[in-house]
Amino acid sequence: METDKQIVESAYAQIGAIQYKTIITSAGHTLIADEPEGLIGGDTGMNPYSLLLASLGSCTAITLRMYIDRKMWVVENVGVKLDLYKTDKGVIIARRLSFKGELNDEQKKRLVQIANACPIHKILTGNIQIETGLEIM
Repeated sequence: METDKQIVESAYAQIGAIQYKTIITSAGHTLIADEPEGLIGGDTGMNPYSLLLASLGSCTAITLRMYIDRKMWVVENVGVKLDLYKTDKGVIIARRLSFKGELNDEQKKRLVQIANACPIHKILTGNIQIETGLEIM
């Protein structure tokens, strides 16, 4: 029995003959993905791994800023550093948060919890399923 599906967001990726420049459109915005020159790409945009980290990083930063603003805490800057590691058992994403502002240890601990509640974090650590089909162009 299939559960009801609700579209949250859509994206379209298109690649032509230029290795491996890919044009991605979503929500009225466009960006370029590519591979580095060392992998025969043109290095004209972030590679897919970088885009994945960018998605998690931006979602984390936005979620933290929303929470900080709601609490009216004095924080000038939120930094999210991400590193992706491949291991024998899979993949590890190390995320490190930094804050420029007036936060005590309890507030910082709470912000780590909030970071783990960002929507992209939940998707990446939750039950994710990818359904692949064909579409006629």
